[in-house]
Amino acid sequence: MQTLEQEIKELIIEVLELEDIAADDIDSAAPLFGEGLGLDSIDALELGVALQKRYGITLSANSEETRKHFASVRALAALVAGHRQ
Repeated sequence: MQTLEQEIKELIIEVLELEDIAADDIDSAAPLFGEGLGLDSIDALELGVALQKRYGITLSANSEETRKHFASVRALAALVAGHRQ
């Protein structure tokens, strides 16, 4: 799972062009929005599209379940791992 978390961190940095942040700077358990990484709704949309393209995951934009998956890198990794099974 740590490899998958690392992969998702790198995807976040690449897709959102976070040039000043390294993958190791992102805490897997920290919130992606607000006080954590500080992403916004546009970032969520871009990240969602990237996750769909890379992992074939279908996400609903207004779903409460989707919001839970976007809570942290660890939650996204769990979603991707569950999708792979």
